[in-house]
Amino acid sequence: MEFPNKGPVCCVQRQSFSGKTKKERIETIYGITDLTPNQASSKHLLKLNRGHWGIENRSHYVRDVTFDEENSQIRTGNGPQIMACLPNFAIGTLRVIKSATNIASTLRYLAAKPHRTLELLGL
Repeated sequence: MEFPNKGPVCCVQRQSFSGKTKKERIETIYGITDLTPNQASSKHLLKLNRGHWGIENRSHYVRDVTFDEENSQIRTGNGPQIMACLPNFAIGTLRVIKSATNIASTLRYLAAKPHRTLELLGL
């Protein structure tokens, strides 16, 4: 399907099963792209969609496991947003500056000698 001044629209159905009850869940999402119809084959759009979730999962997994984000007790004011920004900043900085592939081990390395963090940042 095509809209004027917009690219093709796509529909993706996802099937998942809950971990505990094994109950099936089907989710339908719709997307619109600025790609041309020639660029937006079904195969290519699915690849882009899966790539997006790979990035999302990689980010959320690190935040949940390394920073224990899900167990945060901070729930009021600006606290939750600030406590979400700090790990994002740390993760992004380590991936860009140090090309860190294992955030947890890099954090342990830096925590052992805090001056390394300043050196890493060029301070």
